[in-house]
Amino acid sequence: MSRKQRSGGINSLKVTAIIPAYNEEKTIGDVIQTLQNSILIDRIIVVSDGSEDGTVEAAARFPGVEIIELLINRGKGGALKAGLDYCTEEVIIILDADLIGLTPSHVETLLRPVIKNQAMMTVGIFEKGRMATDIAQKMAPFLSGQRALRRELLENISDLDLSRFGIEMALHQYVENNGIAVEEVQLPDLSHVMKEEKLGILRGLSARAKMYWEILRFLTRSGFAKKQ
Repeated sequence: MSRKQRSGGINSLKVTAIIPAYNEEKTIGDVIQTLQNSILIDRIIVVSDGSEDGTVEAAARFPGVEIIELLINRGKGGALKAGLDYCTEEVIIILDADLIGLTPSHVETLLRPVIKNQAMMTVGIFEKGRMATDIAQKMAPFLSGQRALRRELLENISDLDLSRFGIEMALHQYVENNGIAVEEVQLPDLSHVMKEEKLGILRGLSARAKMYWEILRFLTRSGFAKKQ
Protein backbone atom coordinates (compact mmCIF):
# COMPACT_ATOMS: atom_id res chain seq x y z
CA MET A 1 0.00 0.00 0.00
CA SER A 2 1.35 3.39 -0.94
CA ARG A 3 2.42 5.84 1.74
CA LYS A 4 -0.23 8.48 2.53
CA GLN A 5 0.15 12.10 3.56
CA ARG A 6 -0.32 12.57 7.30
CA SER A 7 -0.92 15.66 9.37
CA GLY A 8 -1.96 16.77 12.83
CA GLY A 9 1.23 15.82 14.63
CA ILE A 10 1.09 12.17 13.60
CA ASN A 11 4.58 10.69 13.55
CA SER A 12 6.08 8.39 10.95
CA LEU A 13 5.47 5.03 12.63
CA LYS A 14 4.16 2.58 10.07
CA VAL A 15 0.86 0.83 10.73
CA THR A 16 -0.38 -2.58 9.66
CA ALA A 17 -4.04 -3.55 10.03
CA ILE A 18 -4.61 -7.24 10.73
CA ILE A 19 -8.13 -8.57 10.23
CA PRO A 20 -8.69 -12.13 11.48
CA ALA A 21 -11.70 -13.48 9.60
CA TYR A 22 -13.77 -16.63 9.73
CA ASN A 23 -16.69 -16.82 7.30
CA GLU A 24 -17.19 -13.04 7.07
CA GLU A 25 -17.84 -12.59 3.35
CA LYS A 26 -20.81 -10.27 3.95
CA THR A 27 -19.05 -7.69 6.11
CA ILE A 28 -15.30 -7.82 5.54
CA GLY A 29 -15.48 -5.62 2.45
CA ASP A 30 -16.82 -2.65 4.42
CA VAL A 31 -14.04 -3.03 7.00
CA ILE A 32 -11.36 -3.14 4.30
CA GLN A 33 -12.84 -0.15 2.47
CA THR A 34 -12.76 1.94 5.63
CA LEU A 35 -9.14 1.02 6.29
CA GLN A 36 -8.19 1.93 2.74
CA ASN A 37 -9.87 5.30 3.26
CA SER A 38 -7.75 6.00 6.36
CA ILE A 39 -4.56 8.01 5.93
CA LEU A 40 -3.00 6.20 8.89
CA ILE A 41 -2.94 2.68 7.43
CA ASP A 42 0.11 1.54 5.48
CA ARG A 43 -0.74 -2.10 5.05
CA ILE A 44 -3.81 -4.35 5.34
CA ILE A 45 -3.50 -8.07 6.04
CA VAL A 46 -6.57 -10.31 6.07
CA VAL A 47 -6.09 -13.69 7.72
CA SER A 48 -8.81 -16.09 6.63
CA ASP A 49 -8.95 -18.53 9.53
CA GLY A 50 -10.18 -21.65 7.76
CA SER A 51 -13.11 -19.82 6.17
CA GLU A 52 -15.51 -21.95 4.15
CA ASP A 53 -17.42 -19.14 2.44
CA GLY A 54 -16.33 -16.34 0.10
CA THR A 55 -14.25 -14.40 2.65
CA VAL A 56 -11.04 -14.72 0.64
CA GLU A 57 -12.75 -13.73 -2.60
CA ALA A 58 -14.42 -10.73 -0.94
CA ALA A 59 -11.08 -9.50 0.41
CA ALA A 60 -9.32 -10.10 -2.91
CA ARG A 61 -11.58 -7.55 -4.62
CA PHE A 62 -9.59 -4.77 -2.94
CA PRO A 63 -6.26 -3.97 -4.62
CA GLY A 64 -3.26 -3.97 -2.31
CA VAL A 65 -4.84 -6.10 0.41
CA GLU A 66 -2.63 -9.02 1.43
CA ILE A 67 -4.38 -12.28 2.22
CA ILE A 68 -3.16 -15.17 4.33
CA GLU A 69 -5.35 -18.24 3.93
CA LEU A 70 -5.17 -20.72 6.81
CA LEU A 71 -6.60 -24.06 5.75
CA ILE A 72 -7.39 -25.09 9.34
CA ASN A 73 -9.15 -22.85 11.85
CA ARG A 74 -6.60 -21.78 14.49
CA GLY A 75 -8.71 -19.30 16.44
CA LYS A 76 -8.03 -15.59 16.77
CA GLY A 77 -4.66 -16.03 18.47
CA GLY A 78 -3.40 -18.28 15.70
CA ALA A 79 -4.68 -15.92 13.01
CA LEU A 80 -3.00 -12.94 14.66
CA LYS A 81 0.28 -14.86 14.96
CA ALA A 82 0.15 -15.61 11.24
CA GLY A 83 -0.46 -11.95 10.43
CA LEU A 84 2.23 -10.73 12.82
CA ASP A 85 4.80 -13.10 11.35
CA TYR A 86 3.99 -11.72 7.90
CA CYS A 87 4.69 -8.06 8.66
CA THR A 88 7.36 -5.86 10.26
CA GLU A 89 5.51 -2.60 10.97
CA GLU A 90 5.88 -1.08 14.44
CA VAL A 91 2.18 -0.49 15.13
CA ILE A 92 -0.62 -3.01 14.69
CA ILE A 93 -4.34 -2.31 14.60
CA ILE A 94 -6.59 -5.33 15.09
CA LEU A 95 -10.18 -5.18 13.89
CA ASP A 96 -12.94 -7.76 13.72
CA ALA A 97 -14.14 -8.60 10.22
CA ASP A 98 -17.84 -8.31 11.13
CA LEU A 99 -17.92 -4.68 12.27
CA ILE A 100 -20.94 -2.55 11.42
CA GLY A 101 -20.52 1.22 11.07
CA LEU A 102 -16.71 1.44 11.09
CA THR A 103 -15.37 4.83 9.95
CA PRO A 104 -11.90 6.35 9.41
CA SER A 105 -12.58 8.38 12.56
CA HIS A 106 -12.82 5.15 14.59
CA VAL A 107 -9.52 4.02 13.09
CA GLU A 108 -7.84 7.30 14.03
CA THR A 109 -9.30 7.19 17.55
CA LEU A 110 -7.75 3.78 18.10
CA LEU A 111 -4.39 4.62 16.54
CA ARG A 112 -3.63 8.18 17.58
CA PRO A 113 -2.61 7.52 21.25
CA VAL A 114 -0.29 4.70 20.14
CA ILE A 115 1.44 6.43 17.24
CA LYS A 116 1.83 9.60 19.32
CA ASN A 117 3.46 7.51 22.09
CA GLN A 118 0.74 8.35 24.62
CA ALA A 119 -0.08 4.66 25.20
CA MET A 120 1.34 1.29 24.26
CA MET A 121 -2.15 -0.03 23.53
CA THR A 122 -5.68 1.25 23.06
CA VAL A 123 -8.85 -0.77 23.60
CA GLY A 124 -11.94 0.28 21.69
CA ILE A 125 -15.30 0.31 23.49
CA PHE A 126 -18.55 0.34 21.52
CA GLU A 127 -20.79 3.28 22.41
CA LYS A 128 -24.31 4.08 21.20
CA GLY A 129 -24.23 1.02 18.99
CA ARG A 130 -26.33 -2.06 19.68
CA MET A 131 -27.45 -2.54 23.27
CA ALA A 132 -26.28 -6.16 23.63
CA THR A 133 -22.74 -5.47 22.50
CA ASP A 134 -22.53 -2.15 24.36
CA ILE A 135 -23.51 -3.79 27.65
CA ALA A 136 -21.11 -6.71 27.16
CA GLN A 137 -18.18 -4.37 26.55
CA LYS A 138 -19.02 -2.17 29.52
CA MET A 139 -19.02 -5.27 31.75
CA ALA A 140 -15.72 -6.63 30.39
CA PRO A 141 -13.95 -3.98 28.30
CA PHE A 142 -10.75 -6.02 28.13
CA LEU A 143 -12.64 -8.49 25.90
CA SER A 144 -12.88 -5.95 23.09
CA GLY A 145 -11.40 -7.17 19.82
CA GLN A 146 -10.80 -3.66 18.49
CA ARG A 147 -7.41 -2.36 19.54
CA ALA A 148 -4.17 -0.73 18.40
CA LEU A 149 -0.83 -1.58 19.95
CA ARG A 150 2.92 -1.68 19.54
CA ARG A 151 3.92 -4.95 17.93
CA GLU A 152 6.26 -5.90 20.79
CA LEU A 153 3.23 -6.43 23.04
CA LEU A 154 2.00 -9.21 20.77
CA GLU A 155 5.51 -10.57 20.39
CA ASN A 156 5.81 -10.84 24.17
CA ILE A 157 2.66 -12.95 24.57
CA SER A 158 3.79 -16.52 25.10
CA ASP A 159 1.82 -19.14 23.17
CA LEU A 160 0.05 -16.44 21.17
CA ASP A 161 -0.96 -18.96 18.54
CA LEU A 162 -2.43 -21.28 21.20
CA SER A 163 -4.58 -18.67 22.94
CA ARG A 164 -7.32 -18.97 20.29
CA PHE A 165 -10.16 -16.78 21.66
CA GLY A 166 -8.21 -15.86 24.81
CA ILE A 167 -5.89 -13.35 23.16
CA GLU A 168 -7.64 -10.33 24.69
CA MET A 169 -7.23 -11.76 28.19
CA ALA A 170 -3.60 -12.62 27.50
CA LEU A 171 -2.92 -9.02 26.48
CA HIS A 172 -4.82 -7.69 29.50
CA GLN A 173 -2.84 -9.93 31.82
CA TYR A 174 0.48 -8.91 30.26
CA VAL A 175 -0.08 -5.15 30.48
CA GLU A 176 -1.47 -5.43 34.02
CA ASN A 177 1.52 -7.45 35.20
CA ASN A 178 4.01 -5.09 33.57
CA GLY A 179 2.43 -1.71 34.32
CA ILE A 180 2.06 -0.83 30.65
CA ALA A 181 0.04 2.23 29.67
CA VAL A 182 -3.31 1.35 28.08
CA GLU A 183 -6.03 3.77 27.03
CA GLU A 184 -9.69 2.85 26.58
CA VAL A 185 -11.28 4.83 23.75
CA GLN A 186 -14.94 5.21 22.85
CA LEU A 187 -16.09 4.12 19.39
CA PRO A 188 -19.55 5.68 18.92
CA ASP A 189 -22.15 4.06 16.66
CA LEU A 190 -19.99 0.99 16.07
CA SER A 191 -21.12 -2.58 16.60
CA HIS A 192 -20.78 -6.01 15.05
CA VAL A 193 -22.90 -8.89 13.82
CA MET A 194 -23.78 -11.23 16.66
CA LYS A 195 -23.08 -14.95 16.32
CA GLU A 196 -26.77 -15.76 16.68
CA GLU A 197 -27.49 -13.55 13.64
CA LYS A 198 -24.79 -15.19 11.54
CA LEU A 199 -25.52 -18.80 12.42
CA GLY A 200 -29.06 -18.90 13.77
CA ILE A 201 -30.02 -19.13 17.42
CA LEU A 202 -28.87 -22.68 18.20
CA ARG A 203 -25.63 -22.69 16.20
CA GLY A 204 -24.89 -19.14 17.36
CA LEU A 205 -25.31 -20.03 21.01
CA SER A 206 -23.13 -23.09 20.48
CA ALA A 207 -20.41 -20.97 18.85
CA ARG A 208 -20.61 -18.44 21.68
CA ALA A 209 -20.34 -21.21 24.28
CA LYS A 210 -17.29 -22.60 22.46
CA MET A 211 -15.67 -19.17 22.48
CA TYR A 212 -16.28 -18.72 26.21
CA TRP A 213 -14.91 -22.22 26.86
CA GLU A 214 -11.72 -21.40 24.97
CA ILE A 215 -11.40 -18.20 27.00
CA LEU A 216 -11.96 -20.01 30.31
CA ARG A 217 -9.47 -22.71 29.38
CA PHE A 218 -6.81 -20.13 28.56
CA LEU A 219 -7.47 -18.23 31.79
CA THR A 220 -7.22 -21.39 33.84
CA ARG A 221 -3.99 -22.49 32.18
CA SER A 222 -2.38 -19.08 32.51
CA GLY A 223 -3.47 -18.51 36.10
CA PHE A 224 -5.16 -15.25 35.10
CA ALA A 225 -8.25 -15.86 37.23
CA LYS A 226 -6.17 -16.31 40.40
CA LYS A 227 -4.42 -12.97 39.87
CA GLN A 228 -7.62 -10.92 39.73
